[in-house]
Amino acid sequence: MTDLPAATQRSRVRVPLRFGDGYGVDAELVTFHGLADGREHLAVVLGDPAPGTTPLVRLHSECLTGDVFGSARCDCGPQLREAVERIAERGGVLLYLRQEGRGIGLYNKLDAYALQDQGLDTYAANTALGLPEDARDYTAAAQMLQALGISELDLLSNNPDKAGQLRDLGIDVRDRVPTGVFTTAHNVRYLRAKVLQTQHTLPLGELTELGVG
Repeated sequence: MTDLPAATQRSRVRVPLRFGDGYGVDAELVTFHGLADGREHLAVVLGDPAPGTTPLVRLHSECLTGDVFGSARCDCGPQLREAVERIAERGGVLLYLRQEGRGIGLYNKLDAYALQDQGLDTYAANTALGLPEDARDYTAAAQMLQALGISELDLLSNNPDKAGQLRDLGIDVRDRVPTGVFTTAHNVRYLRAKVLQTQHTLPLGELTELGVG
């Protein structure tokens, strides 16, 4: 367990969220002072947890291509949309973390896409660029949760590393709740690499590319 430097809430503002499929929900957006990495991460507070229940939390890494432009090369946009609704129904928080491309940044991510077009998987492409397979550190996320008064949660994620890092940082992850599986003809290799390389809890048998298996 790590002793975290304290972060504090900087501001809270209500924002109505509206998605392209017509779903809408009111959220409260929270900003922070004192985050370890100095980035402008955001907490999206959704719903109203019943007394005595554990909040549902998702750590969502920013993905401009998927979240904003609807890229079919990843599953980030559909995961964000799903997470907002599921958290709103139960009550909890989505942490929107400024960690584009698993922490390598937008330009490097697009360079990695070019290497993936030549046959490398998403992790091998990062390595070929001299970058870590996954550069994300969740210290700031743990600080945000503590600033929100959340010490115990259920984590909406297929990624065991997120739960492991949060536990090491002193957050009690009671359960890890899997997200849906959002496949397209363009992201199956990406999703299979997540399962094979970093043990994401996705049904590998269903992630079969046409003609590849």
